[in-house]
Amino acid sequence: MQKRLIAGGFAAGFPGVFAIAFLFLPPLLAGKPLPMPMWAVQMIAALQSSILLAIAVAVGACLAPKVGLRAPLLSALVSRASPWQALKPALLPGVAGGLFGAVSIWLLSQAAPPQLQVKTPVPLIARVLYGGITEELLLRWGFMTLVAWILWRLLQKRALTPPPAVIVASIFLSALLFGAGHLPAAAALTGHLSSGIVAYVMIGNAAFGIVAGYLYWKAGLEAAIIAHVTTHLVLYFAIS
Repeated sequence: MQKRLIAGGFAAGFPGVFAIAFLFLPPLLAGKPLPMPMWAVQMIAALQSSILLAIAVAVGACLAPKVGLRAPLLSALVSRASPWQALKPALLPGVAGGLFGAVSIWLLSQAAPPQLQVKTPVPLIARVLYGGITEELLLRWGFMTLVAWILWRLLQKRALTPPPAVIVASIFLSALLFGAGHLPAAAALTGHLSSGIVAYVMIGNAAFGIVAGYLYWKAGLEAAIIAHVTTHLVLYFAIS
């Protein structure tokens, strides 16, 4: 079961790795001096992201059941159970979380630093595949699960399952990493990172990371993925 979860999670996340390396990087880095050819930058980025994805899905498959976190749809698919019955409970919370995230990000964007008040050259397919799916596998299924397990074993090892405080702490820590993970793209887009840009990027993305982490905890990984995808779709079609 674990091997099938790892394989299934990697298969779900790899299209996002490809999209970010080969669809997002070229327009983002166009016209900028590079230490090597663009194709080499893309290959290195794809390799690094693939390794991180493999580690994250392995962590999630091995540790999530131990800390009470789950990926119902992925588990149903690899065990040949009914995918609809697994997905149905995640739909409403995921869409609601996505709408909340889209509105919150739009409101925050009204106070964005001038350097960020431009359309980011991210194709919609890359936003959905990498932002919506791959990032959730990396940050929630992988990192948040690992943090919850470490905190549980270090601080609450006598408890049979992690107490809510441990899960909440893991939500906030993974949300902070989620925010920090967007700083390199902001630096490439603006040319520098001022304190205002750092604060804006961290607050905006970490706020959504908290929503996604809560959904992962309460409704499963797929609810967080649905919320992330919904946020990108709403921002792209209705707001941008």
